[in-house]
Amino acid sequence: MKLIVAVVQDQDSNRLSSALTKGDFRATKLASTGGFLRSGNTTFLIGTDDELVPKALGLIRENCRSREQMVAPVSPMGGNADSYIPYPVEVEVGGATIFVLPIEQFHNF
Repeated sequence: MKLIVAVVQDQDSNRLSSALTKGDFRATKLASTGGFLRSGNTTFLIGTDDELVPKALGLIRENCRSREQMVAPVSPMGGNADSYIPYPVEVEVGGATIFVLPIEQFHNF
């Protein structure tokens, strides 16, 4: 058995949740916040049999895409902000960060 931890952008959350349900996967959704852009994410916890991991990863890949987004950079911490001019920059956001972990035991009470 494996535990898949998938951190996805909020914009992809509902689409992925529906796809997982249609694919007969049970998942727990947790609200989370990204560190770099401090934007909303959703973390999915998906417990599944070893042989179904590729199917689950395929669903995540199909439903979580990266996209370009303009963001205003955060001002420098502890530095001189007098010469700092915050120009928006384009960064790639989205997609999914996935961890697949082995599960030693599973209990359902």
